[in-house]
Amino acid sequence: LCNCSSVGSAGCNRTTGQCHCLAGYTGPRCHSCAHGFFPQQGGQQCQPCSCSPAGATSEQCDHSGKCQCKVGVTDLKCDRCSEGYYRFNETSCEPCQCNNLSHTCDNSTGTCLDCQENTEGKHCELCKEGFYRSTHPAHGCQHCPCSIVASSGTCHLQPGESIPRCDKCKPGYTGLNCNQCDKGYYNSDSICLRCECNGNVDPALSPSVCRPDSGECIGCLYHTTGPHCELCEEGYSRDSEGTNCTRKEATLGPEPTEFTTSAPNTTKATSFSTAVLNSTLSPTTLQTIFPISSSDNSTSAFADVSWTQFNIIILTVIIIVVVLLMGFVGAVYMYREYQNRKLNAPFWTIELKEDNISFSSYHDSIPNADVSGLLEDDGNEVAPNGQLTLTTPMHNYKA
Repeated sequence: LCNCSSVGSAGCNRTTGQCHCLAGYTGPRCHSCAHGFFPQQGGQQCQPCSCSPAGATSEQCDHSGKCQCKVGVTDLKCDRCSEGYYRFNETSCEPCQCNNLSHTCDNSTGTCLDCQENTEGKHCELCKEGFYRSTHPAHGCQHCPCSIVASSGTCHLQPGESIPRCDKCKPGYTGLNCNQCDKGYYNSDSICLRCECNGNVDPALSPSVCRPDSGECIGCLYHTTGPHCELCEEGYSRDSEGTNCTRKEATLGPEPTEFTTSAPNTTKATSFSTAVLNSTLSPTTLQTIFPISSSDNSTSAFADVSWTQFNIIILTVIIIVVVLLMGFVGAVYMYREYQNRKLNAPFWTIELKEDNISFSSYHDSIPNADVSGLLEDDGNEVAPNGQLTLTTPMHNYKA
């Protein structure tokens, strides 16, 4: 009589024919789902929508059970903030505050996620490490012009400036962008290296210590010289410990004789080789080579004569002696040759008689004299008796 749904009714009034519907069902015969319920897929039972009262616009849901959510709310029951929103509360979800540099944030804290354009921070309001925010809003965060080799790599903009400053330069570097070598350092292939001056330069006197482009030391002290102040000046040598440069002693020969020059209030004796002084150098020559001043507080010029100059003088003397010796030997040789030629020179004596000519030579009186070559004329013949026969086209003489 009532024709009520067997699933959604709990009986009927047989007088009126009205069905008694269970919770979630409605209609004359309890065949429909009540408000806030939806029919189970593939069945006749009605399920509650269970829409979130804070996130849904109503308690009603569609036939699939999805609730109608408010703006910024999502999910089947409208109980979770959608992307770009956070902090689900009794009214709704709040939008993320990421300065348009991120589309998502933590749904409970609102911290922005995946910040873009080199930004970071809870609201993407900061630049990442190694970047700075440009004064031009459209440029955003720009890369710091700071090398991690020369600085910490981070930088910042001072108020009123448009060029960033590196936060911290590493030792040896200086400048706004840490791209210059500090005092006491020099540039070696874009890397600042410490000046090597062996402790012979005073930074107070030479602040830069060495040349910034080559590393050559400036203002070597303690009588040192060289690119790194590693050598001693002329007239100085290393001491026995090899640390300090001391003045060389002016000892120039094994048998010194005193050569003293005096000046007012000053007397200094200098030794020089006796053989050199006596044989080659006169006092005038010495004064020309080693000028001597006689002013107050002056010292002998011999102390300033370098070993190179001394060696040149010795070498000159040796050359002169060798040339003299060679000249002497040549003269002796020429004299002896002259004597030998005089002894071997021919000397002829001719005696004329009526029938013959007596012919004799100076060699006959000289023992072991060489007479070969004296009688090489084809017109002369030597007779068996030792006499010389002179043959001429007109007459024949027998000697």
